Parts: sequence; structure tokens; C-alpha cells
Amino acid sequence: MPEIRRQIFAYSGVLKPRPGDRDSMALTDYAIGLAGTGGRSRLCYLPTAVGDSKEAVAYYTAAMADRPDIEFSVLTLFTQPNVPDVRGQLLKQDVIWVEGGSVVNLMAVWRAHGLPQILRECWQAGVVLTGSSAGSLCWHLGGPTDSFSDSLAPFTDGLGLVPFSNGVHDDLDDQPRRSVYREMVADGRLAAGYATEDGVGLHYLGTALHEAVSILPGKQAWRVDADGAGGYAEQVVVPRLA
Repeated sequence: MPEIRRQIFAYSGVLKPRPGDRDSMALTDYAIGLAGTGGRSRLCYLPTAVGDSKEAVAYYTAAMADRPDIEFSVLTLFTQPNVPDVRGQLLKQDVIWVEGGSVVNLMAVWRAHGLPQILRECWQAGVVLTGSSAGSLCWHLGGPTDSFSDSLAPFTDGLGLVPFSNGVHDDLDDQPRRSVYREMVADGRLAAGYATEDGVGLHYLGTALHEAVSILPGKQAWRVDADGAGGYAEQVVVPRLA
């Protein structure tokens, strides 16, 4: 009997794609490929972090209608779950894809509906877990978030399937997240962890980072640790260009 692979692909979506660049869907497609179905993949979309936005659901439902390689479904929780058996619906998937948005509200709603245990069970059963931004932070211990206000604050209530913090949209240009993430790791508000620039994903096997993957050239991932003297140490994790 083959060994079950526990896989997470947590990524920073491309916020400002330039003409000719691949967009965030290329990262989702990479996660779908990790399932290794060799045929039609069952993909369930969770838009909880955007309040189960009808517009988001309609957009992706239409986009996936043209994908013969994907059996697409959606799990919404507002105002009640749209399926009678949430656990059964999620366990039969090949890939669970979590939308970005408010990670704080995401976790509050998930906990109210018992999803943390169900998602852990899915992960242990070999379902690939993936998502961007809030859909990346949620699998980790936490990371910087603007879910509470316009200012970034430490979020420390993630599922913790992997024992690291996570910084998303870790780019140098117009994002304060890069410096704030390192400050929070340095002063102990966040655990050590990994950050990704836009277009980069972290592929975990079990609880260890297997590799970083990028759909855009020149983008990086970073390992960030406290240095024990009130500062931080960072090490580049060069992604493989997919």
C-alpha cells in the first residue's frame, strides 16, 4: 500500500500581474498537479475568507466550467453549510483550495463549524491543501495580518499543521509586510518561519518544507528566525521556476 503524502502548497498570489506574466491561477494549477491523479481532479473551493462572496463563487464556477480536467465544487458556510455532510464533502476531494481575505474571520467561522479537525483529517488522508494569502497563513501558526485594522498585527491562531509562521506578499516595493514580518519574528510575537514574494509557493511534505516554487523569475522565498539578540536572521530559499 503506497505511503500517504501529507501535502500543503501555501502561496502568495500575484497581486499586480504585468502583461505577459502568469497569474495566481498558475499556482493553483501547480497545487492541483501535486495530487497526481493522472486524470480528472476533484477540487473544492472554500471562499470563507471573503464571506462566501457570491461574486467570487460565480467567477470561479464559470472559470472551472471550461476545465475538463477538474471536477469543481464549492463549500460555503454562510448562512449555513451548503452541503449536508461537510466532512464527507472535504474528505472525497483531491485538492482543497482556500481563498484569500480575512484570515481572522476565516478561522473563527471554521472553528464554529468544526473545520480545523476535518481539515487535519483531510491532510492526513492525503488531500492536498492549498491557498493564497489568508489561504496560505491558515495552515501555519500565524503571520502578519490586516484583518483587525489597516495596520498589520500578529495573527497567532492558525491551524498549525506546519510549525512555522508565514509572511505573504513579502515584496520590497510597496508592501510593508516584509519589514513587519521580520520585526514580529525578531521580538517573539511570531514564531520563526517562511515568507514568500508574490508568485512563490511553499511546498510542504508532512511538517517540513520540501521546496519553494515560483511562477515568476527573480522572485524569492525566505527563512526568517530570531537571532537571540533582539534582531532577526534571514536566509534566501531559492525557488524552483515551475
